[in-house]
Amino acid sequence: MQPLLYLVHRIPYPPDKGDKIRSYHLLTHLVKKYRVYVGAFVDDEVDWQYKSQLDQICEQVFLQRLDRKKSMLKSLTGLFNNSALTIPYYSNSEMQDWVNKVIVENDIKNIVVFSSAMAQYADTENRKSITRIIDFVDVDSDKWRQYATSKPWPFSWLYKREAERLLTYETHIAHTFDASLFVSQAEAEHFKSLTGESLIKIDYFYNGVDTDYFSPQHSFASPFQDYEKAIVFTGAMDYWANVDAVIWFAQQIFPYLYAQDRNARFYIVGARPSAAVHDLAQQKGVVVTGRVPDVRPFLAHSSFSVAPMRIARGIQNKVLEAMAMGCRVLLTSQGAEGISAQNGSEWLVADSVSDMQASASALLEQNTYEDMGKKARVFVEKNFNWDVNLSRFDKVLP
Repeated sequence: MQPLLYLVHRIPYPPDKGDKIRSYHLLTHLVKKYRVYVGAFVDDEVDWQYKSQLDQICEQVFLQRLDRKKSMLKSLTGLFNNSALTIPYYSNSEMQDWVNKVIVENDIKNIVVFSSAMAQYADTENRKSITRIIDFVDVDSDKWRQYATSKPWPFSWLYKREAERLLTYETHIAHTFDASLFVSQAEAEHFKSLTGESLIKIDYFYNGVDTDYFSPQHSFASPFQDYEKAIVFTGAMDYWANVDAVIWFAQQIFPYLYAQDRNARFYIVGARPSAAVHDLAQQKGVVVTGRVPDVRPFLAHSSFSVAPMRIARGIQNKVLEAMAMGCRVLLTSQGAEGISAQNGSEWLVADSVSDMQASASALLEQNTYEDMGKKARVFVEKNFNWDVNLSRFDKVLP
């Protein structure tokens, strides 16, 4: 098998959050055909223990610690050289030295980059003879544009600047690399509309779900009290978009539900909850769990799952996992992007406070939309199979 270099901004294991789920499954697809050399950063000390799992399937694994505070300071250099702050945030001389060495010593002819932040390690003149593929996943620059609209000055100015500079860099990478991939057709077309880049070099492959693992056929002990009607949100709780979503739901939607039924509970399930998320636990009926060993019991025994995203790009894995578990799902239009399930049958979509309150109230009644979870499961099985979706990736590699 030929050697291949795979560069990822976060260690692609364990597959327990959105980007890591996608990067891990792409890795398992690549190792079937290539001897894969992985270079990645570790931003959570807990993840160092998982290097051995990657060593078992990869030719070589190089992990570099990412100190968030130091990287934040380093990113400010972008203000002085007119670049996106994202690029110096992930700039690292040890990573670059390793990449250079691996390419020379192993005669690397193919590089796969996961996320725009890692493109800098393959974006040089002497790399043009190598086939370079980037999985942007989402249009990251557009997330910064969304952040800018909701923040006061000077952050609104800083985020607007980042959106503009990062889009310039993304456009450059898409133009110079051999192919650029996104998480959905809608995301690819959105990038095309922003950049004018030819769709000949832009494609997509959908995420998937391990429907054997996320299955209502498994039996789990309930993490809830018998009387509780649990509404569940799952996700990394230091991620800005998730924080924004749960704060909005807890403050604008849940009090209405709790006033109707004192057995209602809003469970916020995910690692590294921010201070703002921790503060929500002071509100009656709101529970912040922090990291849990397995999210499936929370989904399996919930009344329904929510994804009230107001800042989002691409596909929400939390939504696919809940649907695969046979959960009824309530979400916003932004949380629904790229999935295209049928509203009112396979999930419920609501955007305004009043519509969200009404839909959530209806779902708290166990006998309403009772077939929704089953229909959601069938939809995911049909449309979000990893093997089928990853086969699209094979078109762009020789």
